[in-house]
Amino acid sequence: MNTPTSTLLFALAALAGCSTPSSLYHDQPVVAKVETGMSKEHVLQVGGKPDAESERDVVPGTCFDYMLVKAGKRQPYSVSFNSADKVDRTGFMTCAEWSNAQHKARQPATNMGGMGGAGY
Repeated sequence: MNTPTSTLLFALAALAGCSTPSSLYHDQPVVAKVETGMSKEHVLQVGGKPDAESERDVVPGTCFDYMLVKAGKRQPYSVSFNSADKVDRTGFMTCAEWSNAQHKARQPATNMGGMGGAGY
């Protein structure tokens, strides 16, 4: 696995570990019914107007931020769209958090230390 991909997966796993379990919000329409490939218009019909909409800055497209509320708990949830306005990702994080994870995944790998040479 290449370094950017493994970095992104690690970041997502770390964020998932900090988030509220999806089982609490599984019955929220935007969580239960929004699927990859769905149009932006369909997402608006299902989930309603988002709390915020932003342009993606790593890969062209847009992103909707929703704040889910249940049993007195609040949880961010985002729906990300590609340049054709089709859902390409959903998750229990804000659009800004997703953008930061994408930025980190695209940063060049840093030297892991050592004194140089082959290490043998």
